Amino acid sequence: MPSPDKKVLHAYLTPEEYEQVKAMAGQAGLSVSTFVKRVCLGQELRSNADQEAVRALLKANADLGRLGGLFKMAITEGKAGRMAFEFRQTLRQIEKSQALVVAHCRAVADSFRRGRRS
Repeated sequence: MPSPDKKVLHAYLTPEEYEQVKAMAGQAGLSVSTFVKRVCLGQELRSNADQEAVRALLKANADLGRLGGLFKMAITEGKAGRMAFEFRQTLRQIEKSQALVVAHCRAVADSFRRGRRS
């Protein structure tokens, strides 16, 4: 927002360059002005796509946890019957998948932290 204590920066761009900057600002979820300022000052940028990927991983982790809980409940209440062995195998696979999702979440978070330092 314009104010007396701020200066305006002018840059000349071709229409293609402007559209590219505008698209990149949109991907970061920022206005063009804020995007240009952050890039020029070397400040942190986070992609909306990255943030959505993290949310999707966290949702998958929660879904796996709920599914595992239901399997455990079925096993402990004796409802598994003849399928108890298969249920336990499935539960172990869910737990492995959940550990993998957590590992991916940590890797993404670590890459965010490394990106801030550079």
